[in-house]
Amino acid sequence: MAVDRIPANRVISGTWAEVWVGGELWIECDGGQAKVTNNKTDVHMCGVMMTDAKITSQKGTGSISAFRVYTRNRTQAKSLSEGRDQRTMIIMKLEDPDSFGAERVALYNCSFDDETLADFTAGNIVKTNYPFTFTGWDYLDTINP
Repeated sequence: MAVDRIPANRVISGTWAEVWVGGELWIECDGGQAKVTNNKTDVHMCGVMMTDAKITSQKGTGSISAFRVYTRNRTQAKSLSEGRDQRTMIIMKLEDPDSFGAERVALYNCSFDDETLADFTAGNIVKTNYPFTFTGWDYLDTINP
């Protein structure tokens, strides 16, 4: 009996990924992640020794990693220092010329968690991490073989 296998060239490489923040392509981006964490409350029931759990809420978190090419997010940093939390939409696209297609996810109501004003080491390429939270998401495109 033959087993169908997906050839290795169909595995997606992050090389062709894109990150758009507030409608702007972050071309210097070299990585990104977005995930939803389930917050659970323990549930103890009579006659059962094992503790179970119920999902009571979710939290969306993510991060973007980018090479430092110019001062990114300076307007946002200033707004935050004045007490204004400007929200934005982030779109992350995962695509590879050899893949079955492209996957895009839109993240809504995104709020950056901090602003790295300076961070460097002599002799090293400078990269900055931009952690954020979000409260909504939707797949705009999905990959289907």
